[in-house]
Amino acid sequence: MTPAIAESDAGYCQDQVRRFDHDRYLTALFAPADKRADLMALYAFNLEVAKTAEVVSEPMLGQIRLQWWREAVEGIYEGAPRRHEVVEPLAAAVARGGLDRALFDALIDAREQDLLDTAPPDLDALMAYARATGGGLSSLAEQVLGGPGTGEVSAAGAASAAGTASAAGTAYALAGLLRAVPMHAARRQVFLPTALVEEVAVELGDLFELRPHAALAKAVERLCAPLEGLIQEAGAGAPRALLPARLPATLARLYLKTLRKAAYDPFDARVQRVHPGRQWALFLANLAGRV
Repeated sequence: MTPAIAESDAGYCQDQVRRFDHDRYLTALFAPADKRADLMALYAFNLEVAKTAEVVSEPMLGQIRLQWWREAVEGIYEGAPRRHEVVEPLAAAVARGGLDRALFDALIDAREQDLLDTAPPDLDALMAYARATGGGLSSLAEQVLGGPGTGEVSAAGAASAAGTASAAGTAYALAGLLRAVPMHAARRQVFLPTALVEEVAVELGDLFELRPHAALAKAVERLCAPLEGLIQEAGAGAPRALLPARLPATLARLYLKTLRKAAYDPFDARVQRVHPGRQWALFLANLAGRV
């Protein structure tokens, strides 16, 4: 990878994250300058995988796209990265941070759920999806921040933070799924656990017609309990150098508060808007050294 290509690819990754994943873009700005490019590459990879269901016309094409990314990750770990504006910067991040391949593979595998018409059967399945996607991504971000050569985080400190990073990312993913109920419903897709939908009698007809109703609000409220638990878990002590990997929990807390103010109605305009206090909340969390 020539310096010109490397600079161009790094700029592409940063631009993609700034435009399409602005929350994580903001969290990355609190990382040390020499770690930001690797975080942007990681988050740009996540964007490429996460948008699969939106850019394909049928599930089989989505499976092909996900398989391409599996093979791209395999190439990175075999020392032969594909020429791609995200793959090559990601390969550099993997090499510098010693990132865990299993987390990449689990993230890609979990995204197969996006291609299905069926909802997660129960809360455990939903949480597994959120852990593999958001939780895995934050765990990888923690590895970027605590990898070899930082001189800031001991091996013991990095290990103690792994759970809090995963909890932070899982909380952010779960909050995102609750906020995305209208988007999924517009595609006649449901990410609320089937067992919960049946228990509280969510009217799928109303949901697919984009009509809020009491049973839907009750289902969302029930899912806010594990969300709050994850946010609290993410706030447990961890080395300050790894804080940017946990900052998604700060944003999840904001979205949880908004959901409560909206009486757990995911169709409420306040839930769908970008939170106006994001930057300030992240600044205060960084200043305090805790999410």
